Amino acid sequence: MKQGSLYETFVQLAALVFAFIVVQAVYTTVIRPVANDLQTFQAEQQQIDENFVPERSVFIILKDIEQQACITLMLWATFIIGLKTQQTIKQRGLLDRTLVQVNEGMSVLPEDSRNYARPVQALPEQEQDFLLPRALLAGLHRFQSTRSIQDVSNTVKDVCETEADRMETELSIVRYIAWAIPSIGFLGTVRGIGTALGQAYQAVSGDIVGVTVSLGVAFNSTFVALVVSIFLMFLLHQLQLLQDRLVLDTQNYCDERLIRHLQVPDQAMT
Repeated sequence: MKQGSLYETFVQLAALVFAFIVVQAVYTTVIRPVANDLQTFQAEQQQIDENFVPERSVFIILKDIEQQACITLMLWATFIIGLKTQQTIKQRGLLDRTLVQVNEGMSVLPEDSRNYARPVQALPEQEQDFLLPRALLAGLHRFQSTRSIQDVSNTVKDVCETEADRMETELSIVRYIAWAIPSIGFLGTVRGIGTALGQAYQAVSGDIVGVTVSLGVAFNSTFVALVVSIFLMFLLHQLQLLQDRLVLDTQNYCDERLIRHLQVPDQAMT
């Protein structure tokens, strides 16, 4: 588990570096050159024709540093969400398999717990770290030691709740990114408005190009940050829904495939 966490952390950091390099390359070679050419062309047309209305271009909307930072963070968070989604889907695959060989009408006694645990213990090491095998093994071991069905139920519930808390904690970095993106957009807004106020004297003399460009920076950064944040929160909520269903379905699996078949001899005699 610890080695897996270290490996996952390394992969996430590598994904951040990769996202930064890719976005920087796209901005340097495509977005900023095209945006600068468009702004130069629009400025020339405004000087020639006072009624010229510049068209909004996606290159101009995305060209500033705040938008670049938002997109980089979005790609990083999307990768983390995709990684967590892939792991959750793999765990859900175990729910379609019969890990405890108990037929309908059969009873599992405390003395049989070790035998029923062997198929689960024979799973590959990676799959043994999944939620369902851990919940089944914890329940069987508790049944063998305490001979209490209620203890088994509580143990399975505790394992599932602990896993739910762990998955919730591991998404904290994504929530931070989802919070940071609108904040970065607001910084762009402040920067753009501040620059526009510094160029107010030009607007008084009739040259409004500088003020217009600065206000464009303010509004574009906010617009991009909000759109990116909405998209990212949608992906995050979909992942949380998938993880919550995994925990609930695991509990139901343990109830239907294991706990309802448990029987203590003393209880059977009464």
